This record gives sequence, C-alpha cells and structure tokens, in this order.
Amino acid sequence: MPDKTQPRALKKVLIITYYWPPSGGAGVQRWLKFTKYLRRFGWEPIIYTADSPEYPIIDLSLEKDIPKDITILKQAIWEPYQLYKKLIGQKKDERVVSGFLQEKGRRDWAQKLSLWLRGNVFIPDARRFWISPSIKYLVRWIKENSVDAIVTTGPPHSMHLIGKGLKQKTGIPWLADFRDPWANIDFAGDLNMTAYAKRKNLSLEKSVLDIADAVVVVSDLMAEEFRSKTKTPVTVITNGFDPDDFSVPDNLLKKTGDFSIVHTGSINNRRNHPALWGALAELAEESAEFANLLKIRLIGKNDVSVQDDIKRYKLQKYTEYIDYLPHDLIIAEQKSATVLLLTINNFGDEESGFFSPKATLTGKLFEYLAAGRPILMIGPKESQAADVIKECNAGAVAGFEDVAGIKKNISSWFEKFRLNELEDLSGDVNRFSRVELTHAMSGLLSGIAKNEIW
Repeated sequence: MPDKTQPRALKKVLIITYYWPPSGGAGVQRWLKFTKYLRRFGWEPIIYTADSPEYPIIDLSLEKDIPKDITILKQAIWEPYQLYKKLIGQKKDERVVSGFLQEKGRRDWAQKLSLWLRGNVFIPDARRFWISPSIKYLVRWIKENSVDAIVTTGPPHSMHLIGKGLKQKTGIPWLADFRDPWANIDFAGDLNMTAYAKRKNLSLEKSVLDIADAVVVVSDLMAEEFRSKTKTPVTVITNGFDPDDFSVPDNLLKKTGDFSIVHTGSINNRRNHPALWGALAELAEESAEFANLLKIRLIGKNDVSVQDDIKRYKLQKYTEYIDYLPHDLIIAEQKSATVLLLTINNFGDEESGFFSPKATLTGKLFEYLAAGRPILMIGPKESQAADVIKECNAGAVAGFEDVAGIKKNISSWFEKFRLNELEDLSGDVNRFSRVELTHAMSGLLSGIAKNEIW
C-alpha cells in the first residue's frame, strides 16, 4: 500500500512570462502571485523569463514573494530599445517609460516614427526576436525535464507565440492568459498600424486562441470578445489582491489630517481626465476649508498632459508628485488615503465594436478594494469596473466629462471626513483574494492536464 504520510507529488507547470522580479509595475503582479500560491493547490511552478530585459520599473521588494527553491530559467533577450533610445535621443542608461506616457514636451517626429515602427515592424511587439530562440531552448529543456502544462501570459503577446510553438512541437497542454486584449488593446490607435499590420495581429491572435487548450482573460467583456473569435474555452479569472500585502505596520500609515486624494500608478494621456482637475479647482474655489485640507498625491509616472492640466487649473500647491515606490509602500499609501482615484483609459467608441473602457479591470482596482478607502472612478458608469465598485459598496463612478458628478461625490466624502464620519467602504472582497484566484487557476490547469476542460 502507498505510504499516505508522504507528501503528494506536485504536477509541474512551465510559466512563460516576460515580467518577473526585479520588474516592478502592474505586469508582474498577476503571475508572481499565482506562483506564490500554486504549491498549495498541487502545482509546482517553473518560471521561464528573460535575462537582463528592458524593464521600465525595478522593484526589488517583490522578490520576497518568489517561492523558495523554485526553478527559474533565464535566456538572453535582444530588444530594439537601444535603437529606440538612439532615435529619440535618450541616454543608454535611462529606462523606457511604458504605456505611451510622455513625461516631457510633445512627441516629435522621431518618437512618432518609433511608434510607427513598433506597430508595423515589431509585430506583435518588440519581444518578437525572443520567440524562436525560446522555443528551441525550451523544447530541448522539456525533453530532459517533463512538465504537465504550459502557461503563457501577455502582454507582451510574443509570449503566446512561444507557447504556440511549444504546443505544436511537444503537444503539452497549454493555457494562454491574457491580462489585456491583443488586437483591440487600448493603445492600438497610437501605433498608426497599416492594414497589413492589423491583419497580421488578428491572424496571430486567432492562431493562438485556436491552438491553446484553454484561454483565460481578466473580465467578462474580454471573454465575450474572445469567444466570438474562437471555439477554445475562455474562462474569466480576474486580477486580485494578496492578503499578505495588507498587513501594513502602523508606522507606515500616514496620519496627516489632510483630505488626500491618492492615485497610485502611471497616468498617461488617455487616463488624464480634465473634468477631474476642473472639479477639484471649483471645489477649492468654493470652499476655503476644502482648499486648506486638500492634498492630491500622484504616485508614479505622469504624462505631460497631467502636469499641464494641474497648472491650468491652478492646483500645483495642492499636488504632490511622488516617483515610483516599492509595492509595500504603495499599499501603505493606498490604506492612508482619504479617497483613492481610479482613472480608466478613454479610448475608442462603442459603435466600433469592442469598447475597451467598459472591459477594463485593472489589478489596481482590487488593491484599492482591499485598502478599504472610498474609490472615485472616472470612466463609464456601465462597465465592469463600475459593477465591481457597486457590488462591493466601495465608492462611486463619474463619467469622463461629468464635472458635476465628480464634485458631488467628493463633496459628500469631504463632509463626512470633516465630521469624522468617513468609514471604510469595502464589502465582501474575499473572492478577489489571490489565494482564491490561484485555486481557480489551478483547477483550470488540472482540467487541461487531464483533458477535462471541455
């Protein structure tokens, strides 16, 4: 009889991800946290990532979440960023800012040309040159080290093309995880793609969706879009928050007495909504008490349009710009805020089909929920993020140009703040715990490993 005292053997999953510590920012969080908890649910993670890549943000604090003794495979990657830096006159040691964010001035001809090259030459993205070497390396590695499943996570969507190649050469069950759309990603309009480039992206996306054994997306509307393109099962597993991150020492919490409106993360030009700054300027003009207590804290990179609007509305004296902070300090800032600001990318229109702002469910939203502070979302009232905020009784939503709605909600919270009656607004958010979400992901992996996904 088998010895029941022996630990259960873990199945092995090869996770192919470009973003991995020391990378900071939003892209690394999802699979770092899944990896942290996979062993609880019967899976041993094996990471394949790039050696010395061009990360826009470095955050060494995230390394504490990497499980002990896991296998991490790294291979050199060539990326065209040195050419990009030379083209735009950026220093070699400067980091390339992601998200099409322009910190200084306006885009000149060189920057516009670089975006055109990104959209029309580097298809699907600038990591395309890593696809073939990665497939060759991993095919050899898999011959000597068996795995039960493969996961790819994108963007960058080149990772999915690595997964596709491995599936075709090894037959190992493959799950493609999409943190953002591919052909309909919200910055596609900035790339000035030719008709050929658009067709090529749609063709590559279709091939990945059809060949994968399972597809995972982060919102219901993304699932709707992908289900219209493929017969492969599409499952929604949202982003979330890690309960471990929210045990913040009391000495890190700020208790200044200010009415602080806090945004964490970058604000690009599509997430910069002048209605917000106009509403705050009006409130400060109408109430001396509000003006005396107002503090706007922008933590992360900000587009020049944000800086220009803050000057235009004469909000400089209320505004504090803080560069990127380690993730543990970001959580402390979120928990210390009076109001948390969530700005959604304003991109596209509903008449054209898939409307990205309606489908957006960022990881930041779920951390905001766990922080328990009122959330002011600027974006569509009929959207997935708005639904989550409403279901969790976590704040309010105002449209992109709804100055009156923004003022009404901030005024209401300020009055409660002034009377010391502003309470945490978080409802039942446990379903968004990274532990629960990893449980769901592990079940999906077990399904494709046993060919039971259908």
